[in-house]
Amino acid sequence: MRLFSRPLRPCDWSTLPQCPSRAFSRGVSFARHPSPSASKWSHPPSSTTIADDEVANLASQPLHALSLADLVKHGRPPLSTEALFSSANFTLSLLPIRLAHRIQALRNLPFIVVSNPNISKIYNNYLHSLSTLLPYNAKTISTLEDEIRFTAVLADLVETHSHTIPTLARGFLECRRYINPVEVTRFLDEHLRARIGTRLIAEQHIALHISSQPHQDPKSNPHSVDVDTSSSYIGVIDTALQPAAIINSCGNFVSEICELKYGVRPTWIIDGEPATTFAFVPVHLEYIITELLKNAFRATVESGRSHEPVVITIAAEPESASDLDRGLPRAEPTDNPPIKPFEDSAPGVTIRIRDRGGGISPEVLPNIWSYSFTTFSEDELPGQAPGSGSMDALNAISGAGGEGSSIAGLGYGLPLGRAYAEYFGGGIAVQSLYGWGCDVYLRLKGLGRPKG
Repeated sequence: MRLFSRPLRPCDWSTLPQCPSRAFSRGVSFARHPSPSASKWSHPPSSTTIADDEVANLASQPLHALSLADLVKHGRPPLSTEALFSSANFTLSLLPIRLAHRIQALRNLPFIVVSNPNISKIYNNYLHSLSTLLPYNAKTISTLEDEIRFTAVLADLVETHSHTIPTLARGFLECRRYINPVEVTRFLDEHLRARIGTRLIAEQHIALHISSQPHQDPKSNPHSVDVDTSSSYIGVIDTALQPAAIINSCGNFVSEICELKYGVRPTWIIDGEPATTFAFVPVHLEYIITELLKNAFRATVESGRSHEPVVITIAAEPESASDLDRGLPRAEPTDNPPIKPFEDSAPGVTIRIRDRGGGISPEVLPNIWSYSFTTFSEDELPGQAPGSGSMDALNAISGAGGEGSSIAGLGYGLPLGRAYAEYFGGGIAVQSLYGWGCDVYLRLKGLGRPKG
């Protein structure tokens, strides 16, 4: 049943009374209780109490323009106790502001949208996470006990938000009659870019904490582990990541899924400069490559050209290369700008994935970067087994950060992959030769080498 016949507007959250939505459950109409804000909506119900002025104050502060240098400035692990405290306090200085910005963005959605159970769950998750950080906001972490407790809070934050993408997908699917698709794409693009940065900040400190356990008191942490001081990792960043190794790993995984579905195992060839290394976050590159190979392998097999290998070319830019995107689409100005590299002049790496899968039809091509949240009907929600048979093992590998099959079929893979690439200053461009195949260019921004 449609409850509203007039257009819905974003809420003016600062002037609203306490939860008039409860009036519906009591059968009370707003007309019987006129007030200056009678035609406006309140916050969605929440079990977490945070003062509005706290959220407003944090959300009014500008977001820190994060750089990879910020994430490695505390040194290579194992960190000294002082450096570990510094990392914790730096993390604490960023996350409450970022969470408050997302809470405000969710509040700016029409009330009928943000009160949807799935989107309301995400809203409450952000409130919960902010509430767990606020007790630390007024103090400096200066003891091992505080650092251990704070890291546990970060681990809870990461786990709490591990299914944000599919949950939002379900919510917007259910509310699509109440909100413009363009607005959904804009909101999701901004929200998911913000999520990448927030998780990166939290996971970086967690990784530094784990790799620096020998500096902690064994009595307070009996499970301390040995740390490989020769590792190329600084937290979650691999400063000597080899794209060819990631491609082969992802290729083996995706080809096994193809073999299960089609009985055919696609092949691939890596040429160019496979020995190239650079600094990057492996899990992000794995997601991007997995999505691009999934598309290439599937198109190759379904077009009947499974004997044609997918050719993957790795090209490292020369040292003199200028810092241009070389024709790749640039991210629009945003509150979550691309992360700054270690060195602005560092050359980048471009990976071309070429398939003979028949290309993309001209009717579909303009829509490949949109979040296709209308793919399913309300009775065929993401993560469920649809009657049409469109859910399958190949779609089930779409996902990032543990989302897995729950965003399968939604068309989130390619725009999400581009969001990951653009967050690090790179991008993805697609050249389709309809009837022949596709060339996909993944440019990974040159990040340089950390100093020290």
